[in-house]
Amino acid sequence: MSKPILVETSARHIHVSAADLETLFGAGYALTPKKDLSQPGQFACEERVDVVGPKRTISGVSILGPVRPATQVELSLTDARSIGVAAPVRESGDTAGSGACKLVGPKGEVELTEGVIVAKRHIHMTPEDAAEYNCVDKEIVSVKVESDGRSLIFGDVVARVHPNFSLAMHIDTDEANAAGGVKEGTIIK
Repeated sequence: MSKPILVETSARHIHVSAADLETLFGAGYALTPKKDLSQPGQFACEERVDVVGPKRTISGVSILGPVRPATQVELSLTDARSIGVAAPVRESGDTAGSGACKLVGPKGEVELTEGVIVAKRHIHMTPEDAAEYNCVDKEIVSVKVESDGRSLIFGDVVARVHPNFSLAMHIDTDEANAAGGVKEGTIIK
């Protein structure tokens, strides 16, 4: 059996492009780091925006930095349904044909015709981690998590291997709640 892997809950958030950041917050605006995240170079920002769907608005959604080539909104399935957006389960960055919404910031609004997804559960690994866990990039694995009365096995977990990653599995709030809160898991094949 492999050694346990840290499991982190990824709450709703937005990755924003430089152009959309300027539309939302003003010309020349730069993100303000609030807290470093487990993945090297990634950080939670002070900035927040509203995500507007056909049914309702989720106010104060966090932006994660740094800026990216394209804006992407990551919600749980519960969030997406509650605002009336059809968000597919996808890997980060795979936004073609995904859900639409409006983002509202203090200086402007951005209409996204696509870009709203539910992030597919995944494990970030370095090549060394992948060798230790006998995984390859894009391999689909299962992860067993133990919790008080809510233990379960997550299937369809994507192993994402890159030298700049730090070992951690990411699940969304719906998934974490289904397991009754979870801190670590073990890869099973």
